[in-house]
Amino acid sequence: MSLLANLNQDMKQAMKNKDKQRLDVIRMVKASLQNESIKHGKHDLSEDEELIILSREMKQRKDSLQEFKAAGRDDLVAKTNIEINILKEYMPKQLSNDELATIVQETIDEVQASSKKDMGKVMSAIMPKVKGKADGSLVNKLVLKYLNN
Repeated sequence: MSLLANLNQDMKQAMKNKDKQRLDVIRMVKASLQNESIKHGKHDLSEDEELIILSREMKQRKDSLQEFKAAGRDDLVAKTNIEINILKEYMPKQLSNDELATIVQETIDEVQASSKKDMGKVMSAIMPKVKGKADGSLVNKLVLKYLNN
């Protein structure tokens, strides 16, 4: 089932359950998907394009969460955490730290990276492999860790 069909089905269920927060998040994701399809002049987005949009929405929430925590806005922290949990339901299964470390090490070996200067080369090779399955900042930290060894 496509993401949009899944969102429509979940939106109906959220309306029936009177789950306002879930409904708001679903509507927000649907709006982002529709805006992107209009921007690209397409009727249907590919799975990769949908995943990019979901990842962008997740990143925005995580960035906001850090700012709300720093500002001491516990009300917004709680709301944003709920939104992140709802978005996670639509994201692909995340890689474990061990799986991610293995991919990072293999990619470093593939591109024959040896120092921090090769960081861009390694990151550009890894990100397509882990798109949507791992947080970019976590990948970045692991690459730095392995290149410093």
